[in-house]
Amino acid sequence: QVQLVESGGGLVQAGGSLRLSCAVSGGTFRSYTMGWFRQAPGKDREFVAAISWNTGYLYADTVKGRFTISRDNAKNTVYLQMNSLRPEDTAVYYCAADSKGTLPKSRTYGYDYWGQGTQVTVSS
Repeated sequence: QVQLVESGGGLVQAGGSLRLSCAVSGGTFRSYTMGWFRQAPGKDREFVAAISWNTGYLYADTVKGRFTISRDNAKNTVYLQMNSLRPEDTAVYYCAADSKGTLPKSRTYGYDYWGQGTQVTVSS
């Protein structure tokens, strides 16, 4: 059974940085496309960034230039480095894995497995 566990969330001031981690167990991580999504209160879950097995990238326009997704196949972990954080980045951040696709994708239905989420709060 594939499990995803996020960590690294917290409270940060606007302009600050955080790095989220997502550790994956129980599957063949190196073949997965991995994604990060977020959901703010009262809003739909939205795409943030994705990275394919061969390091193809995709970013939401709202985070392009500020966030960086990366992966370490030796550690079965995907990261999201978030810089220049804004209050509107406040949300629960979710990690997701696509075990079948080969390209990074932004639609939630393209992902098979999800983590429980980690809260990121950016104060103004």
